[in-house]
Amino acid sequence: MKNSFFPVRMDEQNPHWPMAISRKGTLYHRPDDFRTEFGRDYTRIIHSTAYSRLKHKTQVFFTTKNDHICTRIEHVNQVSSVSGTIGQYLGLNTELIQAIANAHDLGHSPFGHLGERVLRDISKKELGEMFWHEQQGLRVVDDIETLLDPAGRTSNLMLTYAVRDGIICHCGEVHQTVLRPRTEAIALESISKPNQCEPYTWEGCVVKVSDKIAYLGRDIEDAVRLRILKEDGKPLKDLKQELNGHLHAQLESVTNTAIMYPLITNICKESTPDKGLVLSKDHLDLMRRVMEFNYTYIYHNKRLEVYHAYARLILESIYGILKACYAGAQTLANVAALEEEYPTLGKHFLERLRKYSDLGRRTAHADKFGNDFGNRVIYTIATSEKAYRQACIDYIAGMTDTYAEKIFDELTTF
Repeated sequence: MKNSFFPVRMDEQNPHWPMAISRKGTLYHRPDDFRTEFGRDYTRIIHSTAYSRLKHKTQVFFTTKNDHICTRIEHVNQVSSVSGTIGQYLGLNTELIQAIANAHDLGHSPFGHLGERVLRDISKKELGEMFWHEQQGLRVVDDIETLLDPAGRTSNLMLTYAVRDGIICHCGEVHQTVLRPRTEAIALESISKPNQCEPYTWEGCVVKVSDKIAYLGRDIEDAVRLRILKEDGKPLKDLKQELNGHLHAQLESVTNTAIMYPLITNICKESTPDKGLVLSKDHLDLMRRVMEFNYTYIYHNKRLEVYHAYARLILESIYGILKACYAGAQTLANVAALEEEYPTLGKHFLERLRKYSDLGRRTAHADKFGNDFGNRVIYTIATSEKAYRQACIDYIAGMTDTYAEKIFDELTTF
């Protein structure tokens, strides 16, 4: 119902407000800055390099040469649109929604969910830990991404608790008919698996459900553009017939807007703070059916199998080269030596270790532009090979598809 969530929106009147706007450290303030706390988060997110790289990261189809195929950044923008529409109608804090929506996929690896599975396998073997993009997103905004402060020092993003929570808690499919936020604030680093808990805010819940709504029809449209599916083929004809049965309407084609519109309007119509964010059973069934269709005919399509093997080879090869450089306190020297054979890989990974590792801070006090390092040291590689392996995984996770392919070309070219 319109504006029905206004009394529970995340603002100064909400009892959880102090926790929601809290940060892990002190963020500088400049005079005459009229932005809200969530407004500051939003601008820090969209100015980050991790956000910029989303335009060259896979959504479903890898490094396609077709300019009209969805990339990760387009998906993020579509989630921002869907969640903003729902949030505005319900009376929620749209600044918080926009910040979460634009940051929710910053932890995605190159090559989409296939890349995530590869890094999960590596992480399990090398670290004994699980890799999942929602947790990686929290690592990105907490420890890896930096911006320059007014004094020219690199500083961590220092996002608010509510935005950080929305990033790590957007995980998991929406299988229940009702979604509502948890009431307790927890240490977000303690969340150990996807879908372990619901978001802390209604705004985070809206982004979570919008993440699922935004990709359903778009993935089908992309599959048609790439001729993996035919618009007049039997699978889509059968799906259209099912959807028409659910929607009690005759759709001319299965499009993104045709699928999103009834789901968005149903949530807006059915939801109240007492009932929660609600999808009626028939609309939840609609969502489930399209998901099943996409997995069967798109995500598991045989045409993707060769590229899956190619992407796995790329990521595993890069990790193997980097892993071999570890030598305790001499690690940076070994990485520097990589530049002779692999100039781009050696140079860029060395710069990264100088910025984030204990060894780097002993040998360098500024980045390549002369800016002082003010961000946290996150890899104690002088005494921990595990920390070094984490640095390798984090570096690979941040790559775009095109950059990973560039590095692989460097590894295989003489």
